[in-house]
Amino acid sequence: MEKVLIANRGEIALRIMRSCRDMGIGTVAVYSTADRDLKHVRLADEAVCIGPAPSKDSYLNIPAIISAAEITDVTAIHPGYGFLSENADFAERVETSGFKFIGPSPSVIRMMGDKVSAIREMRAAGVPCVPGSNGPLDDDPARNMQIANEIGYPIIIKAAGGGGGRGMRVVRSNEELIESIKLTQAEAGAAFNNEIVYMEKFLEKPRHVEFQVLADEFGNAIHLGERDCSMQRRHQKVVEEAPAPGITEEQRATIGARCVAACKRLGYRGAGTFEFLYENGEFYFIEMNTRVQVEHPVTEMITGVDIVKEQIRVANGNRLSLTQEDVHIKGHAFECRINAEDPDTFMPSPGLVEQFHAPGGLGVRVDSHIYNGYRVPPYYDSMIGKLIVHGNTRASALARMQGALSEAFIVGIKTNIPLLAKICDDENFADGGTDIHYLEKKLGLS
Repeated sequence: MEKVLIANRGEIALRIMRSCRDMGIGTVAVYSTADRDLKHVRLADEAVCIGPAPSKDSYLNIPAIISAAEITDVTAIHPGYGFLSENADFAERVETSGFKFIGPSPSVIRMMGDKVSAIREMRAAGVPCVPGSNGPLDDDPARNMQIANEIGYPIIIKAAGGGGGRGMRVVRSNEELIESIKLTQAEAGAAFNNEIVYMEKFLEKPRHVEFQVLADEFGNAIHLGERDCSMQRRHQKVVEEAPAPGITEEQRATIGARCVAACKRLGYRGAGTFEFLYENGEFYFIEMNTRVQVEHPVTEMITGVDIVKEQIRVANGNRLSLTQEDVHIKGHAFECRINAEDPDTFMPSPGLVEQFHAPGGLGVRVDSHIYNGYRVPPYYDSMIGKLIVHGNTRASALARMQGALSEAFIVGIKTNIPLLAKICDDENFADGGTDIHYLEKKLGLS
């Protein structure tokens, strides 16, 4: 692989570029008119403007991205996360245009992007799933009520094409059920152009635990252990850690092996994440992300595996560079997502970064695209960086994160660093194992 176009922006674009440079691969940055001063745009071997600020006119503009790839004569395209990373049509267009897509095949992206077909495949592979309708709901009220009663309330109605916390509704009685199904179908049609919904048991106090996998086109697949991403606000992750507190070696081996078996069944290629709800010692599959995750650094810190490099190697037709026996989990890691937002109201805070000082020291990693004089635009996600730490134990890693947060210095815009510090000082979080509703309750949002 000689040259890669990075079809993304911000910290993940810079992260991908660093792996490419390590591998001696040339890079092409694409950017909107609002992003001409991004760090990776300045550092790339080549850079191409693909449109105005709105995402639909730039980072979601498939013809513009393909044109940029053609005029720069790249070998492959890396989609990063978000934007077009899980768009099967984009992956298909990349491949039919003669480029390598650094990710799974379009057919697998399409299959796993539909929650109903994904759950069907996981059940067939022996991956534990949440009790549910095992398929789409139809327009028969009596049948839907029967399914709900068999599962047992509370249940949750979910959009088959949903994600990011959208297209779901909790139902606690027969009286609410039929209207809730209709409302979720209407929302799903408007948001995802797909009105199909399904039903699952609603777990009251679950944790969010996910497994990182890597696979190549030769049928080799491995897992890199699990992460706990339960510290969330409105279904958006705020703090992540690896390994997950309280998960035993036996549980890790069992669920990891089932995820690996599912990868082989799917003919999966590249990096992926199996997301589970975890409650009372049981795992329940909820979805698979067919891309690199925002929180992949915590897994890299405890395993020493460069996940992006493995993505690139596999896309280039190579075998995985390691086997399951080569994977060893060492110590503990945390990641805090740093957002340009008011820490109390969560309103976005775009603007000029007058001063920025990144924390440092042993076991501290900062993945960020900001610098002194950088202007955070108002058009995109508010995340401006990730602070990642590693320690020999969970307690030492948490202490290291507390110290790193106290060192982080950003002037000119508001950030959520005070909130992150509050979370890391929380006694219940320090004990480990808080559920997905904990943060919202702590903030008085639920």
